[in-house]
Amino acid sequence: MMGNVWSVLGMTLAMTACATLPESTDAPAEILMQGERLHPESITSDARGTLYIGSNPGTVFRAFAGDPVAVPWIVPDETNGLQTVFGVLVDQPRGLLWVCSNAMGGEGETAIKSFSLYTGDLATSYPLAVEGPAMCNDMTVAPNGDVYASETTGGRILVLRNGGRQFEHWATDPEFASLDGISFGPGGELYANAIQRNTLLRVHRNADGSFARAEVLETSAPLSGPDGLRPLDDTRMLQSEGNAGTITVLTFAEGQPVQVEVIAEGIDYASSVTMVGDHAWYPEGKLRFMFGPDAGEDPGPFVVRSAPIPPAD
Repeated sequence: MMGNVWSVLGMTLAMTACATLPESTDAPAEILMQGERLHPESITSDARGTLYIGSNPGTVFRAFAGDPVAVPWIVPDETNGLQTVFGVLVDQPRGLLWVCSNAMGGEGETAIKSFSLYTGDLATSYPLAVEGPAMCNDMTVAPNGDVYASETTGGRILVLRNGGRQFEHWATDPEFASLDGISFGPGGELYANAIQRNTLLRVHRNADGSFARAEVLETSAPLSGPDGLRPLDDTRMLQSEGNAGTITVLTFAEGQPVQVEVIAEGIDYASSVTMVGDHAWYPEGKLRFMFGPDAGEDPGPFVVRSAPIPPAD
């Protein structure tokens, strides 16, 4: 269904109240993704611990809490127009799943789409109305309901105002070159990272919500391919580092470098991370089988794994 997502919001929230989801159970040590050559890029989770994983072929996979297998849930078709899926993000208050759909082969349409969390039906599709090539990488929702998205190719941040009808250009900055993960942090600040520049950014906003400046943050250890970025608690965030093959906890303290603590390593490309309870869940992207000397070889099964998150000091 095409149209304005806010017009279907009431129906979606009503479905939230009556939707029946399985009770949470103890999580398995790992979750197998059902399929081949999936190369997952992003993962998100809802309040019940359900995991949603995007994939290179465009299918969105789902695993309820306790499930050992993630199964295809939203499959590309003529109605939803899904292309290669990068960012996926649960918007719990609206009962929506936001999805970055990218036309990587030059055909099709790059767009940010929303789907019902309870039926998987398409709610809205927003083509990226920007100049030149565009690639949506990830999204985050502001406290006021605005949706911000990172656009990697043009080094831009886009915004869909609460009640708006399209994503608009919000900011461009030299530090946004290769922009990837984006998330509101513990104190309501907007953060992002640049995967090729190996930087973590605080994106300052003016009182009226307009873009002010991008600040490169000092970190306690070098970053290597920073990618997924998710809020954790009052002072911390989760980050995946693809080239390093690690999942890290970022701890913020005023006037100090951001502390980088590795909680999982040896990952065959760590593209994203999400929190469920006291564990961080992450898929292996295995991008070396898409690019480089291993391209074309069999990447084997794709698995989502977890690591315990240490308590805050």
